[in-house]
Amino acid sequence: MDEIGDLPADTQLTLLRVLQEREFERVGGSRSIRVDVRVIAATNRDLGAAMAADEFRSDLFYRLNVFPIEAPPLRERQDDIPVLVAYFVDRFAARAGKSFRTIGKRTLDVLRAYRWPGNVRELQNVIERSVIVCEGDTFTVDERWLRRESGHGPPPATEPATEERAMIEDALAATKGRVSGPSGAAARLGMPPSTLESKIKALRIAKARFKSS
Repeated sequence: MDEIGDLPADTQLTLLRVLQEREFERVGGSRSIRVDVRVIAATNRDLGAAMAADEFRSDLFYRLNVFPIEAPPLRERQDDIPVLVAYFVDRFAARAGKSFRTIGKRTLDVLRAYRWPGNVRELQNVIERSVIVCEGDTFTVDERWLRRESGHGPPPATEPATEERAMIEDALAATKGRVSGPSGAAARLGMPPSTLESKIKALRIAKARFKSS
């Protein structure tokens, strides 16, 4: 189930009942149907913040969050960008009947520096569009497209770190510095405790000051 964080409240309740009772009724049906399924759910939303804002049910979150797998956004996986670019260039060039011998270094630098708010789908779109208009045997991307996509160019590099720090500190304050456990900060933020510990260390957040707050 993709974009689980965007489910309306009534659908969240319906899904929770299906997961809990392992049965449902068809629309217009009169009898319950038993099911034995494994649900894989994905979202790009911060479900911890959504729960705090009463936009996502906490009971559904904990029912779904049995084995969480965190997929970092593309902007945090810069080493993956050249590999993805090469793959998409080959894919769309073959479809367009074109052939490129190299990918411009300036293009790779620009693509690695861009923040990719639309993640891999946006990268795929940019590569497909560039293959269509690119001439010659060196693949390049018009970097003006990226500035236009983002409105006013990439935001400052410190912005996401600042927002992430504030979010983690709020969760630590609410849990008195506790990271793991069902009432810990990691559960509130919807991420594994080990991931949160890594982020706390990378951002140099002092957990101890929240324990006495």
